[in-house]
Amino acid sequence: MSRWLRHLVWIVPLVIFDIWFFGHRRGGGCEPPVSVEEPAAILEQEVAPETHPPWARLVYPTDQQGILQPGVPGVYQPTASGNPDSAMYGSVRTGSRGGRLVPTFHEGLDIAALRRDAQGRPLDEVRAVADGVVAHVNRFGGNSNYGVYVVLRHDDPIGRVFTLYAHLLSLAPGIQPGVVVKPGAVLGRMGNTSSSPIPMARGHLHFEIGLILNGQFGTWFRAKKLKPDHGACHGWNLLGLNPLDFLRFQKEKPEASFLDFMATVPSAFDILLAVRRKPDFFDRYPALWSGEQPGGAIVVACSENGVPLRGRAATAAERGQLGKLKSRIIRVHEDVLGRNGSRLLTRRAGVWVLAVAGEQWREMLLYPSLP
Repeated sequence: MSRWLRHLVWIVPLVIFDIWFFGHRRGGGCEPPVSVEEPAAILEQEVAPETHPPWARLVYPTDQQGILQPGVPGVYQPTASGNPDSAMYGSVRTGSRGGRLVPTFHEGLDIAALRRDAQGRPLDEVRAVADGVVAHVNRFGGNSNYGVYVVLRHDDPIGRVFTLYAHLLSLAPGIQPGVVVKPGAVLGRMGNTSSSPIPMARGHLHFEIGLILNGQFGTWFRAKKLKPDHGACHGWNLLGLNPLDFLRFQKEKPEASFLDFMATVPSAFDILLAVRRKPDFFDRYPALWSGEQPGGAIVVACSENGVPLRGRAATAAERGQLGKLKSRIIRVHEDVLGRNGSRLLTRRAGVWVLAVAGEQWREMLLYPSLP
């Protein structure tokens, strides 16, 4: 018996080490565990009408103080093309599709590093821009184009507004869903993580601000058997508006709400949609809906990348125009649509219609009550 006890002295620590080692390997390998969907309360809890906008004490997401001056070299990090505009929001990039070059949409701002170590790694801390709650954390850089990223939820009179901080090298201790943060709270360190490699020399912070398209997105995503699962905070579902426009607006009107800002965003296209009921989006952002309940069809004014800016029930005449169609583009503001990098719309026989990406957007917006 004493000999067995002597063996246990080294066997038990060895078993514990093996469990830790192989578990650690699984956690950091090529197929990381799927992210857990956010607690419903973080995304769906009702915002009281008397909620005050959280932006009055807004700070910038890094020490970079020239964010409102995009023309100054070193403020923003361009792509390998070197084009300064490629770091900005909108249809500012070009990609390859079907063997041809097409505009692509960039949904945030790429803020450059101010400091780097001897190996060229960014040293800048990334901070919460306003009072909020951590809604989602992705700790595995290889399972998202965002790399390691954090999403914060901010309570605004409009409803839940979200900011996203991507390509982090590492997270600050204690950053996890449900944690309350104050303006300037450190979320992590700037980096270059992504499922699509970013050279260390171009490490930066990708920053977004926007709204969640559908609170039930995670269910839709899993029903499609798609992976990896980032819950409601997946990039397809978190649709961003121009952060630079918002920051400029906020500087002029620090007490204003996000609803006030959205009133300044022009529509890129207005679309008529067949529906069974009012979409989840307008239940969560009721201030963006006007009028009565829909009677089988709605009209939605959208940004270029599909953020619903305003919605209302369709008139009888508009429902007649829809007929048996699931959607109909009422009008396109081509000066706003610009290069159409989101490719939600396309022209067929000279008529604007939803493209493949647009049909997916329609399905995500209307789930689970598709007509």
